[in-house]
Amino acid sequence: MKNNVLLRIIQTFLTLFLQGAILFVTAWSFKWTWAWVFISVGLIILIINAMVLPKEVIEERGKKKKNVKKWDKILTTINIIPFLGIYILSGLDYRFHWSNSFSSGIHTIGLTLVLLGSIIFTWSMISNMFFSTMVRIQDDRNHKVATKGPYQYVRHPGYMGFIIMSIATPIALGSLYALTMSFFVCILFIIRTELEDKTLSLELSGYKEYSTQVKYKLIPLLW
Repeated sequence: MKNNVLLRIIQTFLTLFLQGAILFVTAWSFKWTWAWVFISVGLIILIINAMVLPKEVIEERGKKKKNVKKWDKILTTINIIPFLGIYILSGLDYRFHWSNSFSSGIHTIGLTLVLLGSIIFTWSMISNMFFSTMVRIQDDRNHKVATKGPYQYVRHPGYMGFIIMSIATPIALGSLYALTMSFFVCILFIIRTELEDKTLSLELSGYKEYSTQVKYKLIPLLW
């Protein structure tokens, strides 16, 4: 368990390092203030997560998965392209000045939304001991339906938090063009939400009953 926890923590910090590397290489400058602010906020988020997340959740997210749904492997692989595309286009936008300059207030709104999405995402992980990186029924862990915390309001709050962060990131970095990549990330997560919801309804005991109590999958009062 300790090895998987450490592996996951290293993975998350390496991901942040990769994001920063992409931003500064594509921008071809280290003088990008809002990129430094964005990376600093990300670092703070990771440190807090390492402190507050249950070890069981970190371990699950760090270990090699069994019985992962094939469709989720495909979607997750495809999603790498627009996810990295957000940072690539943001850096290129900064370098070649494609977008008009954002005011400090707009950048700050973007960063605030990044934090909001992160809070929802972290709250979801704290509230769901079975929060994994891949869609699978965790028979090895006596998988149960999560009903506390944000799961009282939507059935997939972690995805909602990630979508908010994906949309907010280009705003925080000052790139309208990178929002095109955020759009594709959102579409893929909407598809993933629909497929995961059907999977859980069919295969996870108690999920059908839970879905009659919590009617919304992703967006409160809408869907």
